[in-house]
Amino acid sequence: MDNDTMERALRDLYASGDVQELARRIPDMASEDMVQEWPQSEERIRGRDNVMAVNENYPAATGSAPKLTLRRIVRPGEAWVAEATIDYGDGTPVSLVSILETGPDGKIARQTDYFASPFEAPEWRRQWVEKMEPVAAD
Repeated sequence: MDNDTMERALRDLYASGDVQELARRIPDMASEDMVQEWPQSEERIRGRDNVMAVNENYPAATGSAPKLTLRRIVRPGEAWVAEATIDYGDGTPVSLVSILETGPDGKIARQTDYFASPFEAPEWRRQWVEKMEPVAAD
């Protein structure tokens, strides 16, 4: 899938706002052996089928139907994405994702940071995921 096709697919997907739609569309957008990781809950999902199963079972297991809202899409070649872990001094690793966008001169023009604290993985999705080792901040 080229970048233009992927961007259209992502925009359409997020425009729906429907996590169930995400589960239905993964086969068109992901490789069969994709790996999805959730460092905050220390879970790793191996394989497109398992990713789909988690998404398909979410409402039945949680009693809720999450909605997605697209903030923006940063295309390849327009940004750097950095993933890190921060310890604010209490020993709890907080995951950080930074999106660093560059301008025409190649220098950083915009940086957006997302912070996420660890949380306990729910029991209902254990059959599709494997436990990850926690990522400690050095």
